[in-house]
Amino acid sequence: MPVTSNNDIMHKIFSIRSQVEFADLAMEVFLYQYSNNAIYKAYVNSIKQGVDNIKTVKNIPFLPISFFKTHEVICSSDKEYDKVFSSSSTTSAVPSKHFVKDISVYVESFRNGFSHFYGDVKEYCVLALLPSYLERDGSSLVFMADDLIRQSKHEKSGFYMDNYSELVKTLRQLQEKNQKILLLGVTYALLKLAEEHPMLLKNTIIMETGGMKGRREELPKGEVHAILKSAFGVNVIHSEYGMTELLSQGYSKGDGIFKCPPWMRIVMRDLDDPFHVEFTNGKGAINVIDLANIYSCSFIATDDIGVLRSNGEFEIAGRIDFSDIRGCNLMASEL
Repeated sequence: MPVTSNNDIMHKIFSIRSQVEFADLAMEVFLYQYSNNAIYKAYVNSIKQGVDNIKTVKNIPFLPISFFKTHEVICSSDKEYDKVFSSSSTTSAVPSKHFVKDISVYVESFRNGFSHFYGDVKEYCVLALLPSYLERDGSSLVFMADDLIRQSKHEKSGFYMDNYSELVKTLRQLQEKNQKILLLGVTYALLKLAEEHPMLLKNTIIMETGGMKGRREELPKGEVHAILKSAFGVNVIHSEYGMTELLSQGYSKGDGIFKCPPWMRIVMRDLDDPFHVEFTNGKGAINVIDLANIYSCSFIATDDIGVLRSNGEFEIAGRIDFSDIRGCNLMASEL
């Protein structure tokens, strides 16, 4: 298969309509990244002895996510980029960095992803309760939330930091007008809102993202959702599955069951054999194919553990213990 130019690939990513189209485009993306991403090429060669051994999407190697901590994972000989996203350092002394060559790809990805699952953002008032993310630079979540806030064009849309009293006032005003609301919050901040200001919320999507960020004791996700549902009188709690190293997000509309947009796919790898990957269903560590990562790496082995269903839906079950030193992540220090 000849190497396709990035211009030929770009217009295809957000128009995928079938698994066949996804698989074909994934192979094109792989060949493009193998040819243009020096770090990924070196990794592929170290485990597969060259591109000729990779005939289908099921043979494509997944780059351990730890490489984003130790290398500039980018398809560019001149290392030019529009923006650098970085992770929080609550779980690691070394943050991940995602060098984003073309920020417009990220914008197109999260706008299309949101509309795919939730419709036109202009129908919502977007309230972002993300204090820990706003306290540092380089958050991809803050970048996305800021754009959705602007796109909503609602006068009350905005970030609310630690100003819970103002957020409560806004929520009550919006309830009186029967306005559709998206309340996007980091988990510990939503729990604080629930504990200090319980209220009945109508026409509201409560979407939790992230976790406790070291602010309070970690709780099982089911317990967190039960607390939030009880405090706000909603039937389900939505969730967003994303990370610094990805330019796409999965969404859950309840019960911790996530779905991906058409250009993103979850597969599972064996915890004891990181090169054994299951595409249909199973339990294990999560690998992500994110075709929006066209200019970095679209094939990433994460440190999350999950369950993949036969219909492509997935659940998050936790994190791999000692993920920085397990399995194929050891190769990060050798390249």
